[in-house]
Amino acid sequence: MIWTLFIGFVVGLVARFLKPGNDGMGIILTTVLGIAGSAVASYGGKALGLYQPGEPAGFVGALVGAVLLLFVVGAIRKQR
Repeated sequence: MIWTLFIGFVVGLVARFLKPGNDGMGIILTTVLGIAGSAVASYGGKALGLYQPGEPAGFVGALVGAVLLLFVVGAIRKQR
């Protein structure tokens, strides 16, 4: 569980670094973003047969999922 939180935090930080602009998120939301991106990428990658659990491609997939979630959250915040 601690490892999942740590990886989620790292993925969230890297995703926020890759997507320019002010996201206005703290440490907790960054971690949640990373964990959600990891979950989306894990299920999507396994469903499409792109990789198996534990492969390094999973980290890249989690990162892509987190960046996509950042764009979705940004679009939702703009509409308010």
